[in-house]
Amino acid sequence: MVRGSRALHLKDAGAISKALLDILVCPLSKQPLRFCQETQSLISDAIGVSFPVVDGIPCLVPRDGKIIEGKEKMTSANGPCSAHHHC
Repeated sequence: MVRGSRALHLKDAGAISKALLDILVCPLSKQPLRFCQETQSLISDAIGVSFPVVDGIPCLVPRDGKIIEGKEKMTSANGPCSAHHHC
């Protein structure tokens, strides 16, 4: 068992801990990611790509990323993830 891993564990089902989110970056842009509770995904605002979180595990393989198109694209760090979801 790795010491300190407890701080990186998920707070509750689907949520990502602040400690883990602070060290994760987009695999493409190397910029910070933010978690969208509504879509259960990590958003790279820098390039407009969403990465899924499956069973609390971030899927940061570039091919797993989905481009956020036009009106669905984020407008700010606290803005909507998509036209129908708010984070």
